[in-house]
Amino acid sequence: MRERTELEERLGSLARFERELEDAVTLVDLGESEGDAATEKEGLGLLKALETEAQRRQIEALLSGEADINDTYLEIHSGAGGTESQDWARMLMRMYARWAERRKYKVEVIEETPGEEAGIKSGTLLIKGHNAHGWLKTESGVHRLVRISPFDSNARRHTSFASVWVYPVVDDRIDIEINESDCRIDTYRSSGAGGQHVNTTDSAIRITHIPTGIVVACQSERSQHKNRATAWNMLRARLYERELERREEEANAAAASKTDIGWGHQIRSYVLQPYQLVKDLRTGVTSGTPGEVLDGDLDGFMEASLAQRVHGGGPASVEDVD
Repeated sequence: MRERTELEERLGSLARFERELEDAVTLVDLGESEGDAATEKEGLGLLKALETEAQRRQIEALLSGEADINDTYLEIHSGAGGTESQDWARMLMRMYARWAERRKYKVEVIEETPGEEAGIKSGTLLIKGHNAHGWLKTESGVHRLVRISPFDSNARRHTSFASVWVYPVVDDRIDIEINESDCRIDTYRSSGAGGQHVNTTDSAIRITHIPTGIVVACQSERSQHKNRATAWNMLRARLYERELERREEEANAAAASKTDIGWGHQIRSYVLQPYQLVKDLRTGVTSGTPGEVLDGDLDGFMEASLAQRVHGGGPASVEDVD
């Protein structure tokens, strides 16, 4: 039923697009034949709007992966460098939350481990919305920040790293079997906000899948039972993402480097000092307004990465992509 609904929506949207295109062409022809400049202008305006819509749909057509329509988990970990990297991890968490809000997606904080002085050591967001995983899947990798440190009394320039990992929420259509004897389950006291009860009981859950080394954690609920259920769902999602990645690497060995999200694979640099620039190292896409990027303006980077992932593409600027 979900697939049927999805197809019905796409076909209905295509039919509406064709009707609007026919109406716009009719208006232009009518305006030209009768010398009515206002009617012709209206028709041309509609054609321009339809052109923009067609470009957007062309990008969305790239979201055809098995799990692209699913909700998604987005996990962030600070790198070496203490407070600097932890603050950068917090900035990334805010950036993706703002991006999701721009798209009217729902955002939930599943886990957040605060840093000693500022920022976070790690954090996990659950982002719910149509094609959430499809849009975010190319964001996995290492993100690099260069800036004048607000924590350095000598105002020196610092470079910080944080990793992002994106994996889809597994729905009821997908059966993932996990042997509980292969897992270690730990309980611990929540370190985040949430009221007196959360902070005084061992309600947080961490599950380690021993064969793969995958670790997931949840502390968003007061109930240990609810946190445990969410953690199991996260583990199923991580194992599913691992299988999707294995299939993609087998199907196209050349794409392996694009899907490798290890610490040695930096994907994007955000430079705030001594100049202003964000550059994606995979596609060559750049933006001279890092403030807007950090406020969630990521669509240009995502569109270029999706296009390259499907059929390749050359360097461009965000403005070119738009």
